[in-house]
Amino acid sequence: MTDIPIRPAAAHAPATHTAATRVGAMRGAVVRTERLSASMVRVVVGGAGMRAFAPSEHADSYVKLVFLPASAGSARPLLDDGRVDLDAIAAALPPGDQLRRRSYTVRAFDPTTLRLTLDLVVHGDEGLAGPWADRAAPGDEVLLLGPGGDYSPDLSADHHLLVGDASALPAIAVALERLAASAPAPAPAPGIRGTAVVEVHGPDDEVALTAPTGVSVRWVHQGSGVAGLGLVEAVRDLPWPDGRVHAFVHGEAGAVKELRHLLRVERGLPRAQLSISGYWRLGADDEGWRAVKRDWNRSIEHDEQAAGLI
Repeated sequence: MTDIPIRPAAAHAPATHTAATRVGAMRGAVVRTERLSASMVRVVVGGAGMRAFAPSEHADSYVKLVFLPASAGSARPLLDDGRVDLDAIAAALPPGDQLRRRSYTVRAFDPTTLRLTLDLVVHGDEGLAGPWADRAAPGDEVLLLGPGGDYSPDLSADHHLLVGDASALPAIAVALERLAASAPAPAPAPGIRGTAVVEVHGPDDEVALTAPTGVSVRWVHQGSGVAGLGLVEAVRDLPWPDGRVHAFVHGEAGAVKELRHLLRVERGLPRAQLSISGYWRLGADDEGWRAVKRDWNRSIEHDEQAAGLI
């Protein structure tokens, strides 16, 4: 493959620290972008720095994009393993400036071309990563950490429930594709069964999804309503399936809290059969949400303990 030149050119400081004791980021470059819907942009990242990327087996595999303030300049000190030394960059920043990180699902990775595909939600100039994705051009530098992740569809489950808003849509898309790839050819056997419920702003925000014939996809349009409200109502209205349910539920924190109560307390879904987390929270940026997320989790555990589930 031909490596994509990274813009702007960066000076490399000598590597003076080992990778074992420092936080190092892979350094790639934007290869191309594509608008998938009114609110989602696909960014494909490549370059020699992606040779260090070790794909995760999980459907919700994610990376953290690292955004540098303008004060970081163009110097990119390297660790012994060739990754960018983020600790050294952070230490050189003026007071008040900081590196910022945003997590995004790995939509795909091609180990042959070393190209990583990410789908990002864009709401105009709102946020940090969305505006970046909207303006990204071939050659733009990309620093990233990861991957992480811990969910994959349990193929032995009788029913799969996939629930989320636009922030969870890429992970839901990957899970559906894996279920479709594992589904048997048309036969009398029941095969893969499930339901995906996804909330987006409107019809123009829907994207094409590949799902098994036994898995229905339901779109919820938020419109001018409160984020997550329609999603919770749609899931509550679903008939509860027979057999063992495996669920993936991610999105806005307030909606996720209500959905967790619905599934764990009201439906009696065992915790081991549920992947659930608030990806973001209304009224808070990512840093603010991470600062209070631990207390948020404690409040949920208290709710479940009161219900005799813990």
